[in-house]
Amino acid sequence: MDAAVTREAVREKTPAEAVGAGCRPRPFFGRYHGVGNESFLRDVQKRDGALSSGRMFQKQLLTGRGFMSAPPSARQVALDLLASVLRLRRPLDDAIEESRAMQELAGRDRAFARLLVATVLRRLGQIDVLINECLKSPLAPRAAAVHDILRLGVAQLLFLRTPPHAAVATSVDLADVRGFASHKGLVNAVLRRLCIEGRERAENQDAARLNTPDWLWQSWSNAYGKETAKAIALAHLKEAPLDLTLRDNAEEWCRKLQATLLPTGSLRRSAGGAIAALPGYAEGAWWVQDAAASLPARLFGDLNGREVIDLCAAPGGKTAQLALAGGRVTAIDRSPRRLERLVANLERLGLPIAPLAVDALAWRPSAAVDAVLLDAPCTTTGAIRRHPDVPHLKLPDDVARLSVVQENLLRAALEMLRPGGTLVYCTCSLEPEEGGERIAALLRNGAAAARRPIAPGEFGIPPEWVTPEGDLRTLPCHLSEYDGLDGFYGARLVKLDSP
Repeated sequence: MDAAVTREAVREKTPAEAVGAGCRPRPFFGRYHGVGNESFLRDVQKRDGALSSGRMFQKQLLTGRGFMSAPPSARQVALDLLASVLRLRRPLDDAIEESRAMQELAGRDRAFARLLVATVLRRLGQIDVLINECLKSPLAPRAAAVHDILRLGVAQLLFLRTPPHAAVATSVDLADVRGFASHKGLVNAVLRRLCIEGRERAENQDAARLNTPDWLWQSWSNAYGKETAKAIALAHLKEAPLDLTLRDNAEEWCRKLQATLLPTGSLRRSAGGAIAALPGYAEGAWWVQDAAASLPARLFGDLNGREVIDLCAAPGGKTAQLALAGGRVTAIDRSPRRLERLVANLERLGLPIAPLAVDALAWRPSAAVDAVLLDAPCTTTGAIRRHPDVPHLKLPDDVARLSVVQENLLRAALEMLRPGGTLVYCTCSLEPEEGGERIAALLRNGAAAARRPIAPGEFGIPPEWVTPEGDLRTLPCHLSEYDGLDGFYGARLVKLDSP
C-alpha cells in the first residue's frame, strides 16, 4: 500500500461487488451491517405502513439506536460526547450530565467512556497529525464522525494501551453502526498502519506544543517563559489525581484512605473509583478539592465569629473551608441548580451556611461584612488537567469578556466590605489578564483598597508560589514530584476608609 491511505484504495466492497468477487454479503443478525440491504428496509417499511416510518427506522439502524438495536456501547457514547465538545462546543461535564446513554452504562463503562474522550481531548493535536499523515486528502466534512472514530481508535492504540486488535475492530464496527460502512476500509487501514508505525511517530512528536492551541502557548510563553510553558503543557497530558481537604485528623485519614499527605495539607489519591464509596465520605470527614484550590480561603486567617460572604460559591469547597474556620458564611451563586449542589455538599459535611441564589453584581448585604471571598468566573485554563475540553472551547475573546466580569465583581465585592475588612480574589486561570492585571487595574483606578501581601511560607505556601507583588500563583507544573496541581491565582486586599 502507498505511504498514504485513500478511500478509493481501501474502500469496502458493495454487496454486489462482494458476490462478484466470490464472497457472500454478511447476513443481517439483528444489527444493520451496511446500507445495501434495500429489500430488508422495504419489508420494514411495508410492515410499518409508511415510507416515513421506514426512513426513521433506517436512521435508527444506521445510528445504532432504536428498534432492534443493542444498548449503546462505551465507545458509541464516547463518540457522541466527543462530537458534543468539538462540534457543539458543549463543556464535557455538561455533555456527560445530559447524556442519557452515559447514565445507562455500567459504572466501569462510564469511566472508560470519559477516559477515552478525555484522552482524545488531551492529545488531539498529536492524534490529528498522525491521522493526517496517513491520508492523501482530508476527510469530507460530511464524514466528520469518521474522523472522530479514528481519533478514538488512535487514542486507544497509542495512549491507553488497548490491545491493537480490539482498538481496530471496535473502531471499524463503530463506523459500521453509525452508517459509514463505505469508510470501514479506511478506518481499518489507517489504524492498522498506526499499529505498526504509530508508537514511534508519537514518541518523536513535540507533544507539549502540538496539544496546546497557539494563543495559549503564546500567552504562557510571554507570562512564564517558554520552558515553563512547555512544563505546563506537559502537565496537562496527565489525568489529575484526587485531592481531598480534611476536617481534621489528617494522618489518620491518610492511613484509612491509603493517600499521600501533601505539603499543603491536602490528601492525594490516584483518580478513579466511586468517591461516595471511600471511607469518610458519608460521615463528612472530607471533601474533594484540588490542593491549589484550597489555598485562597486560608489567606483570611482566623474567621471565628466573623461575617463572611462567598461570591460565586458553587460547588462549595471554599465555602466549606470558610465555615470550618468559624465564619458565618453567606454563600452566593446566581445558579439555583449549582447552589442546590453546594447545599447538599455542606449538609453532608454538617457545616452551616446561608445560601442565596442572586446575582452578585446586583445584590448587597444589609450591613457591611468582615470578609469576602471572590472566586471569579474565568477561562479555567489553570484546571485543564481536570477539564481537557477547555483548550478546545475557550478563545482569546473569552479572556477579554471575562476580564470585564471580573473587574465588575471586584468592585461589587469591595462595596460589601467594611473598612478594614479583607477581600480575597482568586481564579483558576493561567492568564495574567484574569489575575494580577485585574488587581493592578483595580488599584490603579483608585479603588479604596490596598494589597496585603502574602508572606513567603505563610500558611505553608512555598516562596516560589508567591509573586514579587505578594500574590499567590500556582502552576500545573508545581509540586511535580506529587504529579502537579491546578494553576491558581490569588490576591489579598484590605479595604481602606473612603476619602
